[in-house]
Amino acid sequence: MAVGRRPSTYFERRARGEGAVRIAGVDEAGRGCLSGPVVAAAVILDPDVPLRGLADSKLLPAQVRERLAPRIRERAVAWAVASVDADRIDAVNIYQASRLAMEEAVRRLSPEADYLLVDAMKLQTEHPQRALIKGDLRCRSIAAASILAKTERDRMMREWHERYPAYNWRSNKGYGTPDHLAALAEHGPTPLHRRSFAPVAEAVAATAGAAS
Repeated sequence: MAVGRRPSTYFERRARGEGAVRIAGVDEAGRGCLSGPVVAAAVILDPDVPLRGLADSKLLPAQVRERLAPRIRERAVAWAVASVDADRIDAVNIYQASRLAMEEAVRRLSPEADYLLVDAMKLQTEHPQRALIKGDLRCRSIAAASILAKTERDRMMREWHERYPAYNWRSNKGYGTPDHLAALAEHGPTPLHRRSFAPVAEAVAATAGAAS
């Protein structure tokens, strides 16, 4: 399967040239969803252990991501995931929530990183870091983190689907697909919906109007 240009080790090699040893890629998943948490992952890859097939998680079919995720966990020097729920997203906004999830994933690494490669964001941490636009397309460590974040979030949404099957989260994972929007209009929001997002706010207003 062709997924375009594969991410490289250029940025990791450059960081090692500056003295870094444990270089973590950091990324998030679920930023654009209407429901569920935003999930972040941090991954320190071992430069001496081969790991084929890494790419931006958005470009990989679900079955490929699910096959790669355990390989990443098994072969990485360290990995960690963290999430921020819908209530917190509404309280601080999705950008800040994404940053908080990334920072928590970095804190959970053991051994800890001594350098960060972050997808399109600067974290509030003392770690030396570099933010890379489209980092999941360009950097292997960030691509690995994107896969772990995406597969973990997908797992969480499949579990929540069992409680709220009308919204079809098993398939749409909380994104604003037509079936999700239709269920939101018909049933209103759940506790997992992000009320600060416009389609959800409109559903809340419609529900309140119908009840008055």
